[in-house]
Amino acid sequence: MHLTWLDSNSWLIEMGGKRVLLDPWLVGPLVFGNMNWLFKGERRSPRPIPDSIDLILLSQGLEDHAHPATLKQLDRQIPVVASPNAAKVVQGLGYTQVTTLAHGETTAVENLEIRATPGSPIGPLLTENGYLLKDLTAGTKLYYEPHGYHSPSIKEFAPVDVVITPVVTLEIPLLGPVIQGKKTVLEVVQWLQPKVLLPTAAGGDVGFEGILQSLLRASGSIEELRSLLTQHQLSTQVVDLKPGERYEPLAIAA
Repeated sequence: MHLTWLDSNSWLIEMGGKRVLLDPWLVGPLVFGNMNWLFKGERRSPRPIPDSIDLILLSQGLEDHAHPATLKQLDRQIPVVASPNAAKVVQGLGYTQVTTLAHGETTAVENLEIRATPGSPIGPLLTENGYLLKDLTAGTKLYYEPHGYHSPSIKEFAPVDVVITPVVTLEIPLLGPVIQGKKTVLEVVQWLQPKVLLPTAAGGDVGFEGILQSLLRASGSIEELRSLLTQHQLSTQVVDLKPGERYEPLAIAA
Protein backbone atom coordinates (compact mmCIF):
# COMPACT_ATOMS: atom_id res chain seq x y z
CA MET A 1 0.00 0.00 0.00
CA HIS A 2 1.27 3.44 -0.99
CA LEU A 3 -0.60 6.66 -0.30
CA THR A 4 -0.06 10.16 -1.66
CA TRP A 5 -1.97 13.09 -0.19
CA LEU A 6 -2.80 15.53 -2.97
CA ASP A 7 -4.14 18.19 -0.56
CA SER A 8 -7.64 18.87 0.77
CA ASN A 9 -9.63 15.60 0.42
CA SER A 10 -7.70 14.36 -2.61
CA TRP A 11 -5.59 11.18 -2.43
CA LEU A 12 -3.84 8.73 -4.70
CA ILE A 13 -4.24 5.26 -3.21
CA GLU A 14 -2.07 2.44 -4.59
CA MET A 15 -3.55 -0.74 -3.22
CA GLY A 16 -4.49 -4.17 -4.48
CA GLY A 17 -2.50 -3.55 -7.64
CA LYS A 18 -4.66 -0.53 -8.54
CA ARG A 19 -4.09 3.22 -8.66
CA VAL A 20 -7.18 4.88 -7.20
CA LEU A 21 -7.79 8.63 -7.42
CA LEU A 22 -9.95 9.60 -4.45
CA ASP A 23 -12.11 12.76 -4.30
CA PRO A 24 -9.87 14.71 -6.69
CA TRP A 25 -9.68 18.51 -6.74
CA LEU A 26 -6.53 19.20 -8.74
CA VAL A 27 -7.43 21.78 -11.41
CA GLY A 28 -8.62 25.37 -10.93
CA PRO A 29 -10.38 26.89 -7.92
CA LEU A 30 -12.83 25.21 -5.57
CA VAL A 31 -16.15 27.04 -5.58
CA PHE A 32 -19.60 25.86 -4.51
CA GLY A 33 -22.37 26.65 -6.98
CA ASN A 34 -20.34 29.39 -8.74
CA MET A 35 -20.62 31.54 -5.59
CA ASN A 36 -17.08 32.92 -5.27
CA TRP A 37 -18.23 35.37 -2.63
CA LEU A 38 -19.40 32.55 -0.36
CA PHE A 39 -16.35 30.28 -0.52
CA LYS A 40 -13.33 29.93 -2.77
CA GLY A 41 -10.32 27.68 -2.42
CA GLU A 42 -7.16 27.97 -4.51
CA ARG A 43 -3.98 25.94 -4.61
CA ARG A 44 -0.82 27.88 -3.94
CA SER A 45 1.20 25.42 -6.03
CA PRO A 46 0.06 23.41 -9.08
CA ARG A 47 -0.77 19.78 -8.36
CA PRO A 48 -0.41 17.60 -11.47
CA ILE A 49 -3.02 14.95 -12.12
CA PRO A 50 -1.44 11.52 -11.53
CA ASP A 51 -1.05 9.31 -14.56
CA SER A 52 -2.16 5.71 -15.13
CA ILE A 53 -5.31 5.97 -13.00
CA ASP A 54 -7.24 2.69 -12.80
CA LEU A 55 -10.23 3.95 -10.82
CA ILE A 56 -11.82 7.17 -9.59
CA LEU A 57 -13.48 6.90 -6.16
CA LEU A 58 -15.92 9.63 -5.05
CA SER A 59 -17.41 9.85 -1.58
CA GLN A 60 -19.71 12.83 -2.12
CA GLY A 61 -21.32 14.81 -4.91
CA LEU A 62 -20.30 18.29 -3.71
CA GLU A 63 -17.53 20.14 -5.52
CA ASP A 64 -14.85 19.50 -2.89
CA HIS A 65 -15.15 15.75 -3.57
CA ALA A 66 -16.49 15.56 -7.12
CA HIS A 67 -14.76 18.62 -8.57
CA PRO A 68 -16.16 19.23 -12.06
CA ALA A 69 -13.12 21.01 -13.54
CA THR A 70 -10.81 18.20 -12.43
CA LEU A 71 -13.16 15.45 -13.59
CA LYS A 72 -13.39 17.13 -17.00
CA GLN A 73 -9.61 16.77 -17.37
CA LEU A 74 -9.67 13.01 -16.78
CA ASP A 75 -10.39 10.28 -19.32
CA ARG A 76 -14.13 9.59 -19.32
CA GLN A 77 -13.35 5.89 -19.89
CA ILE A 78 -11.78 5.52 -16.42
CA PRO A 79 -14.12 3.45 -14.21
CA VAL A 80 -15.76 5.37 -11.37
CA VAL A 81 -17.13 4.11 -8.06
CA ALA A 82 -19.29 6.75 -6.40
CA SER A 83 -22.01 7.59 -3.95
CA PRO A 84 -25.43 8.00 -5.61
CA ASN A 85 -25.08 11.79 -5.50
CA ALA A 86 -21.55 11.76 -6.94
CA ALA A 87 -22.58 9.26 -9.61
CA LYS A 88 -25.02 11.83 -11.00
CA VAL A 89 -22.14 14.32 -11.36
CA VAL A 90 -19.86 12.03 -13.36
CA GLN A 91 -22.68 10.64 -15.46
CA GLY A 92 -23.56 14.21 -16.36
CA LEU A 93 -19.96 14.73 -17.46
CA GLY A 94 -20.08 11.74 -19.80
CA TYR A 95 -18.29 9.04 -17.79
CA THR A 96 -19.24 5.67 -19.21
CA GLN A 97 -18.32 3.16 -16.48
CA VAL A 98 -19.98 4.30 -13.26
CA THR A 99 -20.71 1.97 -10.34
CA THR A 100 -23.03 3.46 -7.74
CA LEU A 101 -22.64 2.15 -4.18
CA ALA A 102 -25.29 2.63 -1.53
CA HIS A 103 -24.41 2.09 2.13
CA GLY A 104 -23.42 -1.51 2.80
CA GLU A 105 -22.90 -2.38 -0.86
CA THR A 106 -19.58 -3.64 -2.22
CA THR A 107 -17.84 -3.92 -5.54
CA ALA A 108 -14.49 -5.40 -6.53
CA VAL A 109 -11.94 -4.25 -9.09
CA GLU A 110 -9.89 -7.43 -9.45
CA ASN A 111 -8.06 -7.73 -6.07
CA LEU A 112 -9.42 -4.51 -4.58
CA GLU A 113 -12.76 -4.66 -2.74
CA ILE A 114 -14.62 -1.42 -2.02
CA ARG A 115 -17.43 -1.21 0.52
CA ALA A 116 -19.57 1.89 1.03
CA THR A 117 -20.27 2.89 4.62
CA PRO A 118 -22.57 5.62 5.96
CA GLY A 119 -20.63 8.88 5.95
CA SER A 120 -21.33 12.60 6.15
CA PRO A 121 -24.83 14.07 6.33
CA ILE A 122 -25.44 16.71 3.68
CA GLY A 123 -28.59 18.44 4.81
CA PRO A 124 -31.46 16.63 6.54
CA LEU A 125 -32.18 14.01 3.86
CA LEU A 126 -28.83 12.91 2.41
CA THR A 127 -26.00 10.89 3.94
CA GLU A 128 -22.97 10.47 1.70
CA ASN A 129 -20.38 7.66 1.70
CA GLY A 130 -17.34 6.61 3.61
CA TYR A 131 -15.34 3.69 2.19
CA LEU A 132 -13.62 0.58 3.41
CA LEU A 133 -11.01 -0.70 0.92
CA LYS A 134 -9.57 -4.20 1.22
CA ASP A 135 -6.69 -5.80 -0.69
CA LEU A 136 -8.11 -9.27 -1.24
CA THR A 137 -4.65 -10.76 -1.72
CA ALA A 138 -2.72 -9.13 1.13
CA GLY A 139 -5.73 -8.74 3.44
CA THR A 140 -4.84 -5.13 4.29
CA LYS A 141 -7.65 -2.65 4.91
CA LEU A 142 -8.08 1.12 4.65
CA TYR A 143 -11.01 3.21 5.91
CA TYR A 144 -11.80 6.72 4.62
CA GLU A 145 -14.36 9.24 5.79
CA PRO A 146 -13.62 12.91 5.04
CA HIS A 147 -15.83 14.80 7.51
CA GLY A 148 -15.49 12.80 10.72
CA TYR A 149 -18.90 11.13 10.65
CA HIS A 150 -18.36 7.47 11.51
CA SER A 151 -21.15 4.93 11.58
CA PRO A 152 -21.03 2.36 14.42
CA SER A 153 -21.58 -0.26 11.71
CA ILE A 154 -17.87 -0.05 10.80
CA LYS A 155 -16.91 -1.73 14.10
CA GLU A 156 -17.46 -5.16 12.56
CA PHE A 157 -14.55 -4.61 10.15
CA ALA A 158 -11.93 -4.01 12.85
CA PRO A 159 -9.03 -4.08 12.91
CA VAL A 160 -8.23 -1.80 9.98
CA ASP A 161 -4.63 -1.06 9.01
CA VAL A 162 -5.00 2.58 7.93
CA VAL A 163 -7.61 5.25 8.64
CA ILE A 164 -7.85 8.48 6.64
CA THR A 165 -10.08 11.02 8.39
CA PRO A 166 -9.91 14.58 9.74
CA VAL A 167 -8.50 15.33 13.18
CA VAL A 168 -9.61 18.99 13.19
CA THR A 169 -13.15 20.28 13.74
CA LEU A 170 -14.41 23.14 11.56
CA GLU A 171 -17.67 24.65 12.72
CA ILE A 172 -19.87 27.65 12.14
CA PRO A 173 -21.01 29.25 15.43
CA LEU A 174 -24.70 28.56 16.17
CA LEU A 175 -24.98 26.20 13.18
CA GLY A 176 -22.59 23.43 14.21
CA PRO A 177 -19.72 21.49 12.65
CA VAL A 178 -18.99 21.19 8.96
CA ILE A 179 -16.17 18.78 9.80
CA GLN A 180 -16.12 17.14 13.24
CA GLY A 181 -12.70 15.54 13.33
CA LYS A 182 -11.68 16.49 16.87
CA LYS A 183 -14.98 15.22 18.26
CA THR A 184 -14.91 11.74 16.70
CA VAL A 185 -11.34 10.78 15.85
CA LEU A 186 -10.57 9.12 19.20
CA GLU A 187 -13.73 7.04 18.93
CA VAL A 188 -12.93 5.77 15.43
CA VAL A 189 -9.42 4.81 16.54
CA GLN A 190 -10.87 2.88 19.46
CA TRP A 191 -13.31 1.13 17.12
CA LEU A 192 -10.93 0.24 14.28
CA GLN A 193 -7.54 -0.02 16.07
CA PRO A 194 -5.56 1.20 13.03
CA LYS A 195 -1.79 0.99 12.84
CA VAL A 196 -1.66 4.38 11.13
CA LEU A 197 -4.00 7.36 11.01
CA LEU A 198 -3.57 9.97 8.27
CA PRO A 199 -5.30 13.36 8.67
CA THR A 200 -7.24 14.76 5.73
CA ALA A 201 -9.32 17.82 4.81
CA ALA A 202 -7.20 20.46 6.60
CA GLY A 203 -3.76 22.01 6.31
CA GLY A 204 -1.68 21.53 3.21
CA ASP A 205 -0.88 24.14 0.58
CA VAL A 206 -4.33 25.61 -0.07
CA GLY A 207 -5.73 29.08 0.57
CA PHE A 208 -9.40 29.86 1.22
CA GLU A 209 -11.47 33.04 1.17
CA GLY A 210 -15.10 34.14 1.25
CA ILE A 211 -17.87 34.71 3.78
CA LEU A 212 -18.10 31.05 4.79
CA GLN A 213 -14.37 30.83 5.40
CA SER A 214 -14.50 33.90 7.64
CA LEU A 215 -17.17 32.25 9.79
CA LEU A 216 -15.45 28.88 10.25
CA ARG A 217 -13.81 28.17 13.60
CA ALA A 218 -11.17 25.47 13.90
CA SER A 219 -10.24 23.32 16.90
CA GLY A 220 -8.01 20.29 17.39
CA SER A 221 -4.57 19.38 16.07
CA ILE A 222 -2.31 16.44 15.34
CA GLU A 223 -0.35 17.17 18.52
CA GLU A 224 -3.53 17.09 20.62
CA LEU A 225 -4.54 13.78 19.07
CA ARG A 226 -1.16 12.18 19.68
CA SER A 227 -1.36 13.23 23.33
CA LEU A 228 -4.90 11.84 23.58
CA LEU A 229 -3.88 8.50 22.10
CA THR A 230 -1.03 8.23 24.59
CA GLN A 231 -3.41 8.96 27.46
CA HIS A 232 -5.68 6.13 26.28
CA GLN A 233 -2.75 3.76 25.70
CA LEU A 234 -3.48 3.46 21.99
CA SER A 235 -0.56 2.60 19.71
CA THR A 236 -1.91 4.14 16.49
CA GLN A 237 0.68 6.33 14.77
CA VAL A 238 -0.56 9.69 13.48
CA VAL A 239 1.47 10.63 10.40
CA ASP A 240 1.56 14.25 9.25
CA LEU A 241 1.98 13.93 5.49
CA LYS A 242 3.29 16.60 3.16
CA PRO A 243 1.24 17.12 -0.02
CA GLY A 244 2.66 15.29 -3.01
CA GLU A 245 4.92 12.87 -1.15
CA ARG A 246 4.39 9.14 -1.58
CA TYR A 247 4.23 7.13 1.67
CA GLU A 248 4.10 3.46 2.54
CA PRO A 249 2.13 3.56 5.79
CA LEU A 250 2.54 -0.05 6.81
CA ALA A 251 6.32 0.23 6.46
CA ILE A 252 6.16 3.29 8.70
CA ALA A 253 4.12 1.32 11.24
CA ALA A 254 6.40 -1.70 11.21
